[in-house]
Amino acid sequence: MHPILATIGLLTASNVFMTFAWYAHLKTLNHKPWLVAALVSWGIALFEYLLQVPANRIGHSVLSVGQLKILQEVITLTVFVPFAWLYLKEPPKLDYLWAALCLLGAVFFVFRSRWFGG
Repeated sequence: MHPILATIGLLTASNVFMTFAWYAHLKTLNHKPWLVAALVSWGIALFEYLLQVPANRIGHSVLSVGQLKILQEVITLTVFVPFAWLYLKEPPKLDYLWAALCLLGAVFFVFRSRWFGG
């Protein structure tokens, strides 16, 4: 598999775990003490790290650190919006579209030398 595709797949899977680690406790553990929520979140985050570390190592073989970071941010928004809508029942907002457009600009700037030389 091409390193960029492997990176995108692993980062997407890791981001699903991280989104749950960061936000699922707001719905499922909101009646528990924050320490319980933190410990459960850390347990979930372990799986995120088991995917994220190899993703970044594979990705760094063909991408710069800046490109990896922007790629992660795009994936984060792509995972977060459906999560917030479907799991947390928060309606999508037009602000997410504006954020996505800003991220597309960031993608252009960090990948332009790769795409256009220079």
